[in-house]
Amino acid sequence: MGKADAATSTTRLNRTICLPFSQEPYDNKINSAVDFRKFLDAQYELFPELFPPSFSKGYRMKDKYRSKKLSIWIRRIKVDGIAYTIRPAFAMPYMTGFTKDVEKPLMLRKAAVPFWMLAYGFGKNPMYWYRMETSLGKNSLIGTSIKNPEYLPQHISADEKHSRIKGEKVYVPCTVGNDCILGVAVKKSAGQQDLEAGYGVFKKEAQDLNPTYSPQTCNTDGWMPTMNAFKSLFPAMVLISCFLHLYISIRDRSRKKFKDIFRLVSDKLWSCYQAKSKASFAQRVRRLHEWAACREMPSVIMTKLEKLRNNLPSFSIAYNHPGAHRTSNMVDRLMQRLDRYLFCTQYFHGSLEAAEQGIRGWALIQNFAPSNPRTVAKYHGLQSPAERLNGFRYHENWLQNLLISASLGGFRGPPQNP
Repeated sequence: MGKADAATSTTRLNRTICLPFSQEPYDNKINSAVDFRKFLDAQYELFPELFPPSFSKGYRMKDKYRSKKLSIWIRRIKVDGIAYTIRPAFAMPYMTGFTKDVEKPLMLRKAAVPFWMLAYGFGKNPMYWYRMETSLGKNSLIGTSIKNPEYLPQHISADEKHSRIKGEKVYVPCTVGNDCILGVAVKKSAGQQDLEAGYGVFKKEAQDLNPTYSPQTCNTDGWMPTMNAFKSLFPAMVLISCFLHLYISIRDRSRKKFKDIFRLVSDKLWSCYQAKSKASFAQRVRRLHEWAACREMPSVIMTKLEKLRNNLPSFSIAYNHPGAHRTSNMVDRLMQRLDRYLFCTQYFHGSLEAAEQGIRGWALIQNFAPSNPRTVAKYHGLQSPAERLNGFRYHENWLQNLLISASLGGFRGPPQNP
């Protein structure tokens, strides 16, 4: 085998299938090849997306070995000549622990509890918990969070978070849809080339699930490199300017210095937003601009109102796409948690690659860790954003549900191991 062939050989493919075994009867199934095969066949009937595409052609038992770390037996099978490891969901990847021992500490990472505090409360050391979270980032965000191509969001929202790696400025392009973080990366600049590469990860993972996928709309804050990046990635997608960012830009410049005028403008601005139709919205914006032009309006306000008037189509086009995001509320809510995560870790400290893998692991925890009890009750027992998006869960335990969803790394094709 030449070097070129070795680089693409099956030894570099993600070949771990994670399934919902119960720990108690696991030993009985693992020891009996007949029982184990019956279990695999039953799981494939229920959840074919967890298995390689060629699994339906048949498979054979390869071997089994005993994990030295956890003292459990692991079986391997051969599908289409390729060996796959069957890992029970009660064991963490790389056999670093049992899910029952780490699911509560990792759930606290949703609230950005520091690693040293996890070590204080649950044992081990901070690096153990850091590596545990980071290892999750090797999986596809979209392939893990969305199990049916039909549930890929048609309306997304995107923004960038400013951060630092060892004092150097970096940017975190973030793509969200259906209350889940579906794309996140770490880039050295906020220029079009870097943002296109960052948002391109979202496109690559989405099109692994559906090769023809292209979202209908994307809400942005109007940053030109962001808009150009998405135009390049998805030429048919409609870009919508965020109405909230326009309001915030007025509020931050006039709320204190021009208090009374700001109140009047604010009321009229949100009256425009609440218009029921595209024609009504356009008319209200024109009337607001005419009203402001007849008064001694501070330039910090008038400039923004003129921007709204001159760029009216980029705001009003949302009316042509029911369900589109007119504001960045969804991405802002999730980026507030990202801001807390970065603050509690005092930003990034290692390489660009390590920073990206760590933040991807954190994103999957955000997607799968349970919401507060009131939210769970509101959605009739669906515990997390990923469950609500898919409408079901593989396992009652949130971490086992994540690990099962990440079977084969969350990819449908043959991705390389990160």
